[in-house]
Amino acid sequence: MNNQKVLNLLGLAMRAGKLISGEELTLKDIRAQKVHLVFVANDAGKNTQKSIKDKSSFYKVACSTDFNSNELSQAIGKSRMVVGVKDRGFSEKMKELLLG
Repeated sequence: MNNQKVLNLLGLAMRAGKLISGEELTLKDIRAQKVHLVFVANDAGKNTQKSIKDKSSFYKVACSTDFNSNELSQAIGKSRMVVGVKDRGFSEKMKELLLG
């Protein structure tokens, strides 16, 4: 149930312009510390998952692999494996829902 709420929030954040998507752009924003939460599809390639998770832990950004690429893509309306949340309010609410 909460997973669906998180996906709905992702769609809302996308429409509000508070998301960054795609591996390279998300990595760039993690380095610039503009991202508060990162979603990596659990069916993404091992290298993609490793680079995002390593960069996220180094810069102390929460990283979630709770969704597959189809779920993430449907939520934001674009085919993506990596999505970063740039808004603190959205990211806090999503973390709260993910942790149950």
